Amino acid sequence: MKTVHPNSTIGVFGSGQLGRMFAIEARKMGYRVHTFSPDADTPTGHISDVETTASYEDLDAVRDFAKAVDVVTFEFENVPSATVEAAAEFVDVHPRGEILHTSQNRLREKAFLSSNGIPVAPFRHIKLIDDLLRGADEIGFPAVLKTAGFGYDGKGQQKLLSHADLEPAFAALNGQEAVLEGFIDFEKEVSVVCTRGIDGSFAHYGVIENSHANHILDISFAPADVSAKVAADAVEITRSIAEKFAYVGTMCVEFFVARDGKLLVNEIAPRPHNSGHLTFGPCVSSQFEQQVRAVCGLPLGSTEFFRPAAMANLLGDVWANGEPDWTAALSLPGVSLHLYGKAEPRPGRKMGHITAVAGTAAEAANLAAEARRRLMR
Repeated sequence: MKTVHPNSTIGVFGSGQLGRMFAIEARKMGYRVHTFSPDADTPTGHISDVETTASYEDLDAVRDFAKAVDVVTFEFENVPSATVEAAAEFVDVHPRGEILHTSQNRLREKAFLSSNGIPVAPFRHIKLIDDLLRGADEIGFPAVLKTAGFGYDGKGQQKLLSHADLEPAFAALNGQEAVLEGFIDFEKEVSVVCTRGIDGSFAHYGVIENSHANHILDISFAPADVSAKVAADAVEITRSIAEKFAYVGTMCVEFFVARDGKLLVNEIAPRPHNSGHLTFGPCVSSQFEQQVRAVCGLPLGSTEFFRPAAMANLLGDVWANGEPDWTAALSLPGVSLHLYGKAEPRPGRKMGHITAVAGTAAEAANLAAEARRRLMR
């Protein structure tokens, strides 16, 4: 097992806020960080030692990048397979390219989960209008039609309520392959953020409860308000997925909790996750520190929470009436602010988040929401 020691350089594909927080933790531990993405002046680049701006399809630039670092990881999973393969010619890449290939595509991901006995909503592969017509008859309404590739934050999804919706929804795919899923009347959404080391060690933060607004994560808190059985089952399913993948790094599994208490896997994120931002500060070792430890072959850290914690996303909408009232929000005890260094706030754009700690998870969630409310003048 190769250990990448402090003072080495970690390469990161992607340059958004996840990479920024990863770079903060890596530099705290004495590592240098080199980020690679098509963009310049990025959230990750602000913290990194080196920022390479090049297309993921520029394989010569990818190879030069790989030669300059000691290990490579991701903050953004939608990196082309050829890019990963080019980097892997020179350096270890975690998680492996095959895992990204699976998780980049909803159909491949659903097929992987289903073939390994992991519970998912009923689904059908959609290539032709006849596939959609037949699939709708088999699955029933309501249903959700999702593009197979490169979807996040609700992008590429259409809810179907009747046969009248089928042909317009298919036309909107513009020839893309899709997945038709049964609509789950769920009680709540939860996630498990975990890390698996090179040696097979496994650590997790328990179950995190999530609420969304307009398909974007709004507030998360931990521990989730679920039964002991649901909590244990969610962790065990997550562990099983990590083992099946032979995963190395931090990963998140998102679940629906059905009204009968049954868990269904919604998506896998092969990287640190928005719902895990509440570990950044309120935990002994954050999800980002765990990613550093895992890809560098170091022992995993403690996932203990100092107190129950919550996170509230800060979208560009918070700036709608001018500069947010930072003083009003930060006057609340237990509240911390994390901004991502993005210059232009736009509606729906993730600009930062607030974390809060309190005596209970519900109190922490209310505190985070109140702090965000105070920001908006």
